[in-house]
Amino acid sequence: MNLYGSIATTTIITPTDSRLLRNFGHKPSRPSLIVYKSMATQRSSTTGSSPLLRINSNFSALEARVSLVFALATQTFSLSQRLLMELASETAKYVFPSRRFESRTLEEALMSVPDIETLNFKVLSRNDQYEIREVESYFIAETTMPGKSGFDLNGASKSFNVLAEYLFGKNTKKEKMEMTTPVFTSKSQSEGEKMDMTTPVITKKQVAGQDKWKMSFVMPSKYGSNLPLPKDPSVRIKEVPKKIVAVIAFSGFVSDEEVERRESTLREALKKDTEYRVKNGASAEVAQYNPPFTLPFTRRNEVALEVERKQE
Repeated sequence: MNLYGSIATTTIITPTDSRLLRNFGHKPSRPSLIVYKSMATQRSSTTGSSPLLRINSNFSALEARVSLVFALATQTFSLSQRLLMELASETAKYVFPSRRFESRTLEEALMSVPDIETLNFKVLSRNDQYEIREVESYFIAETTMPGKSGFDLNGASKSFNVLAEYLFGKNTKKEKMEMTTPVFTSKSQSEGEKMDMTTPVITKKQVAGQDKWKMSFVMPSKYGSNLPLPKDPSVRIKEVPKKIVAVIAFSGFVSDEEVERRESTLREALKKDTEYRVKNGASAEVAQYNPPFTLPFTRRNEVALEVERKQE
């Protein structure tokens, strides 16, 4: 009886269970470990409800709870590890940026850009002031910026957020796309004239005095023309054709005054170029490659003007 009592807290097997075990070829090495339900019932008839059965039932429920908690904890830990790995991988792209541009000056040597997709271009020529690039066609998502400046913090933040929402899921396919560089801000050409763009976020100002700027994100190249449509009507998808641009780079934070100064320097330098000239009607495009937390002296910014060969 004492033996049954100590065993009953371990396991209870009904006659049906025992037959099933034998059908599967299981022969218990210790028959005394099998306690039939009839025995437990007989014991219950003499002592009332069996405390052994109640203990066993409670223990099984506790076991189930512990197992469930353990499984959930393991799942949560595994998910947390994956999320941390993904976060570390994404952070590394910005904390340990790549240097994809050849340095001409000490200022450029200190510049860096995140290790994420950027425009595909070929350098045609280079001197100590600027370089000429042949940029392959690409797609952009653009929006018109509020305010009269392309570099007003409030307007720039609103426009950036509108484009970021599209990029990260506010589109017809709820597709989350990867961020690329650069972000373009550029002046718009007059109405009715074709608008050309360069790298990432672009802000364009209306030549006709309307003071409208546009910001644009370069879309990941893997989508090509099969980009999901934006849900926000203020976001437009465009293809920028292949073109040749002259680019001057600088570090620090971008301002209207700095852009005007760099654009003027670039235009003056191109007047002496024997092979290329500024394309008629071309307006400056500003490319910014770095997130806001980047140190000023390591930031890479560019002012670009579309050019053409003089013999053309």
